[in-house]
Amino acid sequence: MTRNSDWSLVIHGGAGSIERHRLTEAQDRGARAALALALDTGTAILADGGTALDAVEAAVRVLEEDPHFNAGRGAAFARDGSIELDAAIMDGRTRAAGSVAGITTTRSPVGLARRVMEASPHVLLSGAGAECFAREQGLAEAEPGWFETAERRRQLDELLSRNADAFDVDMKYGTVGAVARDRAGHLAAATSTGGVTGKRWGRIGDSPLIGAGTHADDRSSAVSCTGSGEFFIRVGVGHEIAARIRLLGDTPQAAADAVMAEVRALGGTGGVIVTAPDGAAVWSFTTPGMYRARATAAGLREVAIYGEE
Repeated sequence: MTRNSDWSLVIHGGAGSIERHRLTEAQDRGARAALALALDTGTAILADGGTALDAVEAAVRVLEEDPHFNAGRGAAFARDGSIELDAAIMDGRTRAAGSVAGITTTRSPVGLARRVMEASPHVLLSGAGAECFAREQGLAEAEPGWFETAERRRQLDELLSRNADAFDVDMKYGTVGAVARDRAGHLAAATSTGGVTGKRWGRIGDSPLIGAGTHADDRSSAVSCTGSGEFFIRVGVGHEIAARIRLLGDTPQAAADAVMAEVRALGGTGGVIVTAPDGAAVWSFTTPGMYRARATAAGLREVAIYGEE
């Protein structure tokens, strides 16, 4: 665990069966470069005295644009061949939050989530209504084909060839997220995802659900999650970590580890990133690897993929 009294930023790009033999050299190099760019983008804002909210949004936007991850461009295909995107953002200072689910044309889902938080009276918008709001707000759109990649299409085809009723929770290229503490001591969290390959019936996971996959509260922590969304929802992972820190006095690392153990006991796997008012910058995951990076004002800068790193 790392602590400092100034800014800190932690990002993730998904957790799952991420092992050295599963990734090509190009995939490894590309993912690390994207994580480094997102980290540098967010830390530049924080080092300049910017807000945690701006930093997490900016970092997640970088990862949404990169096809190595399951968010924005490179998102997973649903069973019917469509791509449906979810995202959330939360301000720990006021506990204001915004999220979107099932969107298909807005280029930056996390940008739309922030606009829901700041320019609407609601927290969560979905589907056609969310898209209508995005157009009213003048947000950039993209054709469905912009989100698609050949690798993601291959994954869907492979899954359907094995079992037409299956869906994939491996998340080798996963959900993205960021958590930060700024110089003023405020926290923020953001998460963005394409869900799981082969999902059906408008399935929504934990990422856009405040208190489950995304949570921020200046009294305790900022949390972004990745993994088996149905289990993260049942546990209420983001809020549960916050409650353990605020009410039990757990350290951020202890809280994250305990809640991830609870998820695992129910049958789910994945990972979380956490930052706290004291500047802690931690992660915890129960999978072979997690795309992750962190930096602090104290000089720490780390980019990692595999569990042994």
